[in-house]
Amino acid sequence: MEVTIMEWINGNSLALIGAAIASLAGVGSGLGVGIAGQAAAGVLAEDPKLFGRTLLLQALPGTQGIYGLLMTFLIFVRVGFFSGNMDLTLTQGWWVLASGIPVGLIGVWSGVGQGKAAAAGIMLTGKRPDQMAKGIIYAAMVETYAIFGLLISILILFNAGL
Repeated sequence: MEVTIMEWINGNSLALIGAAIASLAGVGSGLGVGIAGQAAAGVLAEDPKLFGRTLLLQALPGTQGIYGLLMTFLIFVRVGFFSGNMDLTLTQGWWVLASGIPVGLIGVWSGVGQGKAAAAGIMLTGKRPDQMAKGIIYAAMVETYAIFGLLISILILFNAGL
């Protein structure tokens, strides 16, 4: 018996694809933390006493992954994934899929952007440790867009008629 792709496309599968898209925000975090970590290692080669300060800046891009994970869990709870009671219509599945897109895609780009901003803040801290707070502010500016993506995703999910 042959199964066609159209038989696999249903509300439940679309919802799970939406959860997977939301979790892509972790890719942005991984890349961003890596970018910042490279800069931190360079600064520490010159002054190992700056480890705590550089670690704080390096951790900032990790939040996008947290937002993606949060959204993935929200999707799983809303669609009954954990209880085994998934029974979504095709329309509901499309709405859930759509809810994963803002946090997932914005998380990828903002994670990388925040990693670059954090790397610049780390280099600033290496030259002028007293200016670290300014480096944090620059990196935090990028964070606001990741938060906006999470909020948009939550609004879509909670208005999907589930």
